[in-house]
Amino acid sequence: MKTIQWIVLSCVVLIATGAVADASFQVKVPDLTGKETRAVLTFDDLDKKIEIRTARHEPVIIPYANVDKALYQYTHERTVALTEGKVHWLEIDYHEGDAHKQIMVRMESHNHIKILDALKSHIGIDADIEGNADKRHR
Repeated sequence: MKTIQWIVLSCVVLIATGAVADASFQVKVPDLTGKETRAVLTFDDLDKKIEIRTARHEPVIIPYANVDKALYQYTHERTVALTEGKVHWLEIDYHEGDAHKQIMVRMESHNHIKILDALKSHIGIDADIEGNADKRHR
């Protein structure tokens, strides 16, 4: 019984202090050859950073203050059944010192709105919308 109380108390303290990452999402990150790798996109308000962590590569850590802009777009992709599906992309432009960098993540269709909302609520920027894409349209 004491163990359960300790676990509950620990969770409450972690949540109250903000030590738990506020938002994590499953995404995919393309490499230089175009092959996509599963990754986790995390908005961490405690350390004020975005972290994109894959199993194969070093994590990409972007401080909130270094984010210059974000761009949302979607493309159409043919599926196995020869139907078209939307592929949602988020490009984050940021800087490290004098170097300007970009990272592109592929968002799953069921959470792309949540990621765009998290971008606004955690960093305070709205993603620019490329083309006639409506980010609120599901």
